[in-house]
Amino acid sequence: MRYNQKKSADAEQGGISLHYTEKTVEEIKIAYIGGGSRGWAWGLMSDLASCSDISGQVALYDIDLEAAKDNEIIGNLFRRAEGAASDWRYLAVRELKEALTGADFVVISILPGTFDEMESDVHAPEKYGIFQSVGDTSGPGGTLRAMRTVPMFEDIARAIQAYCPDAWVINYTNPMTICVKTLYRVFPRIKAFGCCHEVFGTQKFLARMAEETFDVQNIDRHEIKVNPVGVNHFTWLTDALWRNIDLFPHYRSFCQKYRDGYRTGDQQIDSNWMNNSFTSTEKVKMDLFLRYGWIAAAGDRHLAEFCPGKWYLENPERVSEMQFGLTGVAWRKKDLEERLAKSRRLRNGEEQVKINGTGEEGVNQIRALLGLCDLVTNVNLPNRGQIPNLPLGAVVETNAVFRSGSLTPVLAGPVPREIYPLIARICGQQELLSEGIAARDLNAIFSVFANDPLTTCSLADARSLFGEMCASTKEYLTMYDLSADF
Repeated sequence: MRYNQKKSADAEQGGISLHYTEKTVEEIKIAYIGGGSRGWAWGLMSDLASCSDISGQVALYDIDLEAAKDNEIIGNLFRRAEGAASDWRYLAVRELKEALTGADFVVISILPGTFDEMESDVHAPEKYGIFQSVGDTSGPGGTLRAMRTVPMFEDIARAIQAYCPDAWVINYTNPMTICVKTLYRVFPRIKAFGCCHEVFGTQKFLARMAEETFDVQNIDRHEIKVNPVGVNHFTWLTDALWRNIDLFPHYRSFCQKYRDGYRTGDQQIDSNWMNNSFTSTEKVKMDLFLRYGWIAAAGDRHLAEFCPGKWYLENPERVSEMQFGLTGVAWRKKDLEERLAKSRRLRNGEEQVKINGTGEEGVNQIRALLGLCDLVTNVNLPNRGQIPNLPLGAVVETNAVFRSGSLTPVLAGPVPREIYPLIARICGQQELLSEGIAARDLNAIFSVFANDPLTTCSLADARSLFGEMCASTKEYLTMYDLSADF
């Protein structure tokens, strides 16, 4: 990396003369693991191109080399896109070592397996009356996905330790908690954190509430100051302020008013909930607030999966009543076909790349760690006391302060007693699952699988289901003894 002074100028603020220097950082190397991504990668390319004070190279590594090569072409097109403010060079590489060597930052966004395996994760449990709205973090699907993902992250952590031990590592892959836990278990000195935008969505929802309550317009989510506590996809807010106004009493009135569902503008709700992707009227979020008095800070699809299975996911009729979507894998496969087609159009110049801000914090996190700004945002890190009534070392989600060369979790305070039993159970389950997978202990893994809040079937049926799901993804589970009893 190379730091440069971009310009120097004088200014006056409040009658005081100031001298400021604007800096840039050049020749940054980012290693992108999962560099053939047709979603997150394009978003990162757009965000990097729009940022004027950093530039460098992105090494794209993917087990699908051709996908990475497509993204090499697409990424380099962003250099000439309208609105491009920086110069980033993209290069597809064959070996993980090549991507990581000399990297200042590592981004991980991979799909552990294919959508065929995820189809089993999400839909096999339906035979036993278990419905999942996402299936990538909690529930039976989350367990099987974790079994596939952890061995991959063990390899990634060892490679980072070998080739770029001082790099900052940004993880977007789910199950987020288990992924970050694995990175630190294998390489305790790693500088890794997990990023998730679910809290951002709740800030936006609170902004809409504040606009209606206070009769103002265009409140940006960053104006909503929050204190998140919990675990990824089951994060809660213990403080929410707008211009130093406590939003909790206003949110209670809002939830009571819209307890039958909140729609923005001309939002259309498709009644076919089984095939809906991300539709929601926030009924789960508001119902949880009215139950417990604390603001659940994730999308309804995720929140529902961490609650007892009879609450919101008992059957499709209950899902329809609560007005959120079951993201079926058929929808994901169709969406992938559309993104593959878009990739071909972009690669061949039949469609122009466009710079559109994603709203993600990844690039600003990079900038803050380089000393170009300060940033406070929610991330997933091992618990060093930021949530004192959850286990030390467990991966938790709170705010953290990003500054030059440092990432410091904020002391968020304890999980409130009203929601502690819900969060502590999930946190404990995730700790046990991480340990069981690390030991390749199917008995320990099955214990977590059977005790999950969504596993509402009998113990005998849970054993049958676990065996069926393992068989469906056995190509990715060769490190486990699937012939063993559990």
